[in-house]
Amino acid sequence: MKKSFLLIVVILTFKIQAQDNKWTLRACVDYAIENNISVKQSELDLKSSELNKKDAVGNYLPSLNASGNHSWNVGLNQNITTGLFQNVTTQYSSVGLNAGFDIYGGLRNLYQFNRAKLEVLASQYQLDDMKDNISLMVANSFLQILFNKEQYKVLLNQNEITREELNRTNELVDAGALPKGDLFEIQATIASQEQQIVNAQNAILISKIQLAQILLIKDYTNFDIVDSIYEVPDTFILSESPQAIINKAKETRYDIKIAENSAEMAEYDLKMARAAYQPTLRGFFGYNTRASYSDQFTGTQLDPDNPTSTVQIGEVQSTGEPVIAQVENRIPIISGPDPLFDQFSLNDGYNYGFALSIPIFNGFSVRNNVKRNKLNVDRTKYQLEQANLDIETNVYQAYNDARGALKAYEAAQKTLLARKEAFDYSKERYNVGLLNAFDFNQSQSRFEQAQSDVVRTKYDYIFKLKVLEFYFGIPITDIN
Repeated sequence: MKKSFLLIVVILTFKIQAQDNKWTLRACVDYAIENNISVKQSELDLKSSELNKKDAVGNYLPSLNASGNHSWNVGLNQNITTGLFQNVTTQYSSVGLNAGFDIYGGLRNLYQFNRAKLEVLASQYQLDDMKDNISLMVANSFLQILFNKEQYKVLLNQNEITREELNRTNELVDAGALPKGDLFEIQATIASQEQQIVNAQNAILISKIQLAQILLIKDYTNFDIVDSIYEVPDTFILSESPQAIINKAKETRYDIKIAENSAEMAEYDLKMARAAYQPTLRGFFGYNTRASYSDQFTGTQLDPDNPTSTVQIGEVQSTGEPVIAQVENRIPIISGPDPLFDQFSLNDGYNYGFALSIPIFNGFSVRNNVKRNKLNVDRTKYQLEQANLDIETNVYQAYNDARGALKAYEAAQKTLLARKEAFDYSKERYNVGLLNAFDFNQSQSRFEQAQSDVVRTKYDYIFKLKVLEFYFGIPITDIN
């Protein structure tokens, strides 16, 4: 009931979000995790692992099978009543019940059960890892849209400033204070800015489409994210040492857990392979019964049509005369078959016992399988070692990237302040005719570039902070 309620709330949230056409990062992440195909495939893998665990539990239980058979024999068959071969049709029914149970199998059932539990855990880790990767991908695409939008705003603002300068330059040219070439220079700058604005609009559209595709949303036109001012978040992550982040990553990251589980499962695979060297003991019990639908011989009686007959039983030795005797003519009494369940009761039987199997020689298959699993154990150990090395490399890379991005962002802010002062000074000189249009446009272009660098370095720093927090086990839910 609780899960159903949560699902309804999530669906309603998505519907309201779709109506407003404004998506937050949390909504994007939740929707991607809910609908991403790779996540759904990982969920199917988890369900498959749970079924394998149930199979392992079922190996401890005895097997029980019932059988039934009903046959018709048509053609030349021996009549069980008369003993003669005749063209008759006979019917037979038989039922049986067989049970079997493992007594000892080299502990393979135990090893398989433990391995199945690890497989379920590994599938859960893979599912969670897939969700984390999807979250990181969504956050990157989300930040790209924000960057493109802010870049677009910067270009619009600069274009507005340039148009104001165009009006002022036009007045000064008409008054003869500035040459007409300065007016052409400003007009060329406006044309260049308008081209950049068009490119910025296309960049916003493309980044929206990329995020919509990750979310499997086909309505690209109406898809948009929440317009909000995102500042650089306060974080403690850079105050942590790289080694502390590495230790935390090894505890929380699923890459390590998956590799550890794979190594443990390989050990159990090796144990199961070695168990094939040991004998197996199995108990069994069987019950069977049968019934026939043929008529049966129950005795004899006098032939009512010919009760007696004269037969020669010998002859007189001296005269050779035959010795005659009267004998009874008896015919068989044929009755129908006994009731079906009576026959089942009379004809039943059972068997039970033990079956011992001792492996002696199987074409090296057992030995080769053991060697093959030993190799797999070594392989998974190397994979675990490599996973630990990868975590260390990735954390150091993410840590240095975040620190470098912070320095780049701080440097861009300082550059922006300096460029703004230089631009304001150039503007004052241009307005009084002490600076030509070309030099003024150069100053303005450097100011615009400084603004763009601040926007770019800000979102680059935010994303790299999120990556570093991701390794520290902090989920990606929002940017601020």
